[in-house]
Amino acid sequence: MKDNATKIVRYRVGDPPLPDRTDWKRLEAMTDDEVMAAALADPDAQPLTPEQLARMRRVSPVKVLRQRLEMTQAAFAEAFHLPISTLRDWEQHRSVPDAPARALLLAIERDPKRMKKLLAEPAE
Repeated sequence: MKDNATKIVRYRVGDPPLPDRTDWKRLEAMTDDEVMAAALADPDAQPLTPEQLARMRRVSPVKVLRQRLEMTQAAFAEAFHLPISTLRDWEQHRSVPDAPARALLLAIERDPKRMKKLLAEPAE
């Protein structure tokens, strides 16, 4: 194994962030052109080509929400009365939430604790 071998590091949702080693004062003192030149000079952070960008897939906003709440698919589906197959379809871009589902997801995003509580209460 070489000394400069790539090291694989795995992160989990909720892991503490790495310490910020950015020299913000130096960056703020640079012009936009200087920032761009410095970025282009970094071999580890080259800009993506249009072809590379076209091949990339965005992470589903539903998945981002679920991960931010630190919930499994099963727990999220159960807590918010969603079929797990529907949740999986949204996360894997096989379908998109319709208008009522988008409204529910927005309410969950704005106040997840209250939505869990409201949906956990028995209907009158």
